[in-house]
Amino acid sequence: MTTSAPDDFVFNDSADSPRRDDGPAHPDGAFEAPWKIMVIDDDPDLHPLTRLVLKEMTFEGRSLAFVNGYSGADARRLIRQHPDTAVLLLDVVMETDKEGLDVVRYIRDELKNPFVRIILRTGQPGQAPEAEVIANYDINDYKDKVNLSNQALITSVTASLRAFNLLNTIESTRRGLRKIIDATGHLYEFHSLGQLATGILTQLVALVNNNTEGLSEENTECFAATEKRGTINIYAAFGRYEASIGRPLLEVASPRVAQIVREAVQTRQSRFGEYDFLGYFQTRNSMENLIYLKSNRRLKEVDRDLIALFSSNIAQAFEQLLLNREMIKTQKDVTFTLGDIIETRSGEAGQHVRRVAENSRLLAQLAGLSAEECELLRMASPMHDLGKIGIPDAILNKPGKLTPEEWEIMRSHTEIGCQVLSGTDQTIIRTGAIICAQHHEKWDGTGYPKGLSGEEIHIFARITSLIDVFDALTHKRIYKEAWSVEQALDLIRRDRGTHFDPTLVDLFLDNIDAFLEIQSAFH
Repeated sequence: MTTSAPDDFVFNDSADSPRRDDGPAHPDGAFEAPWKIMVIDDDPDLHPLTRLVLKEMTFEGRSLAFVNGYSGADARRLIRQHPDTAVLLLDVVMETDKEGLDVVRYIRDELKNPFVRIILRTGQPGQAPEAEVIANYDINDYKDKVNLSNQALITSVTASLRAFNLLNTIESTRRGLRKIIDATGHLYEFHSLGQLATGILTQLVALVNNNTEGLSEENTECFAATEKRGTINIYAAFGRYEASIGRPLLEVASPRVAQIVREAVQTRQSRFGEYDFLGYFQTRNSMENLIYLKSNRRLKEVDRDLIALFSSNIAQAFEQLLLNREMIKTQKDVTFTLGDIIETRSGEAGQHVRRVAENSRLLAQLAGLSAEECELLRMASPMHDLGKIGIPDAILNKPGKLTPEEWEIMRSHTEIGCQVLSGTDQTIIRTGAIICAQHHEKWDGTGYPKGLSGEEIHIFARITSLIDVFDALTHKRIYKEAWSVEQALDLIRRDRGTHFDPTLVDLFLDNIDAFLEIQSAFH
């Protein structure tokens, strides 16, 4: 069920404007939303009488709020405005002898609202016989106004609220399970701890939203925190804690939250409060993650069950992320090691592959590639010259100019590298194969091995090509002395639009100081 008002409201007979009454609140000051009771009757004296009988009534710790109308037209308008009405006390005879029954049809058949519990009240039972009405209309109770005692009305409303609550619990569970199914697959798409935690918090808020009145990301307090070097820091958050991302949790948390955090870390267990949840998740490498969510209403049993079920998926997502990070680190170590091997074999001193990796990532960022693509390029670009492993030392390390035959052999390193890296389903290795094959293609189509041109050349290869040439020119090689930065930039300017992608050249030249800083850092 969804209710728009977060506090205990009473709706006046003559206006839609509400006034607030004190309602049950939790210690942080949020109020439990009341159950909406809609009274539709053309007898104006019946409305205050109904409220007088029911005004002290509570159910599940929540009071009642009344929405009043005096005709079938009012009923149709108000039920559209308040689809979360729990109980409708509906007169049968109003504009017509069966106006109330027509309203029932409208609610069930046109609005498709199966949840509101409808209690028919009539002062003329002969015009709408009980047996016929019960058989032909989806109502929940039938009362004769003349013989309806105060206690009988309270009993009927209580039974209707209980049925309404049960129906909504079942529906909430169904929707919650659907959210969990949908969310679980998305959790495994995240590649960083911050992304994963933000996704988890978003899904938890949506999960609790399934059952709540007015809860949203804006008024929900939630955070994700992890322990690092003895300090628990917040690294993702909504609401109150969003401004504290990066800060130690215990410095910004309320005394109560700080206490339950300490207890969860000490016991290594998740904890439910009356209004909040603290999830404790420890990965197999002992990394501790905390997920906290506070609701502005009491968490029901169904909420706790759904959160507990989702928590098992959260634990698996943290483990999967850890495994992915370990796998990526291993692949990165392999690619840099391979690059180092080729660099050493070519007699090239320094840290060429690291400079190419870092500067390629920077240029990719400037070109507007996603964070994932930029990181992928950083890890794959060190393999750009892997194919040189198949080039004889006499050619690879020849100090003078290569003969035409030797040059043909040297050119084959692009295809050798691609072949070595092909045939795997690992993204980094596949990307390395593309860069190997295409980083000597030229924008105007005069490159090798296939004479690709323009955007036929993969953006990763175009970026690596520009960065590789600049780095090679400005560092000493066995066959040449190092060029000055200005000499190298002059060549790049001349070859803009022929050898190099002109857009990438412009980005490179406009941000040359940033690239030179990286050059200095890996000198």
